Amino acid sequence: MRLLIVEDDDIVADAIVRGLSAAQYSVHRVTSAEAALRAIAAEEFALAVVDVGLPGADGLSLVRRLRTAGKTIPTLILTARCTLADKVKALDLGADDFLGKPFEAAELAARCRALVRRANGALDGVIRLNRMSVDLHGKRLRIDDAEVELTAREWLVLECLVRRTGLIVSKERLQQALANPEQDITPNAVEVHVSRLRSKLGNAAIIRSLRGLGYRIEEAKSP
Repeated sequence: MRLLIVEDDDIVADAIVRGLSAAQYSVHRVTSAEAALRAIAAEEFALAVVDVGLPGADGLSLVRRLRTAGKTIPTLILTARCTLADKVKALDLGADDFLGKPFEAAELAARCRALVRRANGALDGVIRLNRMSVDLHGKRLRIDDAEVELTAREWLVLECLVRRTGLIVSKERLQQALANPEQDITPNAVEVHVSRLRSKLGNAAIIRSLRGLGYRIEEAKSP
């Protein structure tokens, strides 16, 4: 499995490459956003690990350009800036996860595995969270052996959350997913749809509210 590393610091990049190679990944490193765009255009990567502080266009600009171009490659942002505002901005631009510097190689490898696993599940069309099975193509939710009926907007909320299982989805992103040309969606309306979805999921999954950040869906712990 091939990963793209976008990091201009040789010492940090060397540690990343060695750690991910030890985790059995094939790794290609570039040092700028422009080089990353060229690499992604020429080759298929399972994941991009992107440093924020790149020369020229920074890492967040790279993520914005990828998403604007319709590129869905999972992205893990590396940053020395871990304020709430930085995290919200990265998520709103389309990053899938972020990791603050300094970090342990084992945690970086674990986060890469999780992102690749989720991306593969989305490609398969079915995402499974313990007792819950979400068929993205058929738009069906099953808990254990029972099918659960959702409204169109409850489904949109669920799909946004499960595509980023274990990661934060901002309230703004949910508003965008729920909006249509005839009707704007308020933050309060998002809360209502999330609350109704929680009720239908019961104890099959947990939707956590993270103040100032958004929501995260997690597998429920076994009793």
